[in-house]
Amino acid sequence: MSTLAFLGMGVMGYPMAGHLQAAGHSVCVYNRTTAKAEKWASEHGGTHATTPREAAADADFVMACVGNDDDLRSVCLGEDGAFAGMKPGATFVDHTTVSSKVTEELYAMAKDAGLNFVDAPISGGQAGAENGQLSIMCGGDQSAYDAAEPVMNTYAKLCRRIGDSGAGQVTKMCNQIAIAGLVQGLSEALHFAEKAGLDGRAVTEVISQGAAGSWQMANRYETMLDDHFEHGFAVDWMRKDLGICLDTANETGASLPVTALVDQFYKDVQKMGGGRWDTSSLLKRLRQMG
Repeated sequence: MSTLAFLGMGVMGYPMAGHLQAAGHSVCVYNRTTAKAEKWASEHGGTHATTPREAAADADFVMACVGNDDDLRSVCLGEDGAFAGMKPGATFVDHTTVSSKVTEELYAMAKDAGLNFVDAPISGGQAGAENGQLSIMCGGDQSAYDAAEPVMNTYAKLCRRIGDSGAGQVTKMCNQIAIAGLVQGLSEALHFAEKAGLDGRAVTEVISQGAAGSWQMANRYETMLDDHFEHGFAVDWMRKDLGICLDTANETGASLPVTALVDQFYKDVQKMGGGRWDTSSLLKRLRQMG
């Protein structure tokens, strides 16, 4: 069993850290809002710290799941950052979805400090985190990944190293690109069924068993039909991720016309006041359009 730190007690990090503590690891958590870290410690029996540096002291692995590039830099760098408190040879595992640029920047800084850095963005949503069924796509040195994999497997359905530093983040971009098109297609299918006067549940039960079936269909169609959009990944976060995808596509020369279009549809949802609705709320946009 290892001594661990977990930085970020959001809807993903909170249960992930809980799985680690339940597996027998010694976990110290940090959150920008201290009350949330205190609540986690009281529920799970671990400890909490007031700075990332304090949480990371003596840890073999420091896991992070925060908001964006700037949030990640803030927990890693500076006098109170995790890098300043980590012991030589310790490994930082970043589960945040961020740009590959910040990943490569922090990887280099970690190496200079005698630390390991693995980018390990996750997919599976809040339910995946709570059930320990996340898909984890990783980039970084093979030796660092090999050391961290058993720890990550505590909350993973599948964990795989894709390549060198940044490869995990690029793979997560592929994931978000695929989801964007799928959710729009599902939304249009359900909207079309409604307009045609069909029973959306009956339609979905049939087509989900054929080539149209997907995770999004199986897990979201009922809440979508019920006009409930308080489940899973928020539109604001999806737009952040799609922005990273589109910026990277501009740099690499990739063509992402559907992704760019769906990103604008999510912008429409934000204008409707749905920034905190989940990503399946694309259907609500179609319904409002008539």
